[in-house]
Amino acid sequence: MSRQFRKTELKQEYAGADLKIAAIHRHGDLTPFVFLHGFGSTKEDYADFVRQRAFDGHPFIAFDAPGFGETYCSDLPKLSITFLAGTALRVAEAFNFDRFHLVGHSMGGLTALLLAHQAPERVISFTNIKGNLAPEDCFLSRQIVDYAEADAARFFEDFIHRTHAAPAFSSALYAASLRHKVRVGAVRAIFESMVDLSDHGDLLAKFVNLPCPKMFMYGVDFANLSYLPQLNSCGVRLAEIEHCGHFPMYSNPPAMWKEIVDFTIAIT
Repeated sequence: MSRQFRKTELKQEYAGADLKIAAIHRHGDLTPFVFLHGFGSTKEDYADFVRQRAFDGHPFIAFDAPGFGETYCSDLPKLSITFLAGTALRVAEAFNFDRFHLVGHSMGGLTALLLAHQAPERVISFTNIKGNLAPEDCFLSRQIVDYAEADAARFFEDFIHRTHAAPAFSSALYAASLRHKVRVGAVRAIFESMVDLSDHGDLLAKFVNLPCPKMFMYGVDFANLSYLPQLNSCGVRLAEIEHCGHFPMYSNPPAMWKEIVDFTIAIT
């Protein structure tokens, strides 16, 4: 059984932009997984999927979203969460994933929510790792408003410094690689889209009304999110990760993977 992944590049055109999408993947005969990373992260957040014995035989795809990592996008100002959701569905189709388990973190969780809302018949289960569901979730993206700066490069540098100094699990580790993982020209478009959807997109209702099984994962630092009781009452599985804030894949990856295994492995 293969516990290795392959790298590949997909050339696509979407909404008038040319894309060269960098991805990692594995073939298999069982139900597939699609992974979407958060702002400032990359496909490698999920590379250890192949190290989880419970997922032997399951194919997967993880890719760098346009504006991030090794993926090229010819028109960064066109980016939005809606754009990323459309791109993600195209990638799944390119790998002939008709139905799949969907996992998304932060920006990727919000992207996954839009994808699942638009194509619910494709999603077997949805693991939402602290993806935006309400205005209170914009502690990173709302800085585009709270620290308004016309110079995109200066805003991003200041954002990196603030994030590096934040008193939160793995925040400095996350901030240290932002310059290498994010295109400066993508920041404003993505952040403004995240804030707009969080404030006006009725995200909580979209999430709880999805017909598939759902899990919401969050670090212990976010145990006081206002909507957790509502998620619980609506039958959403809650997964609180110890020793963790916003980044379980950096702070406590064994606990993150255990929760994903326990939630998804019995679902067909």
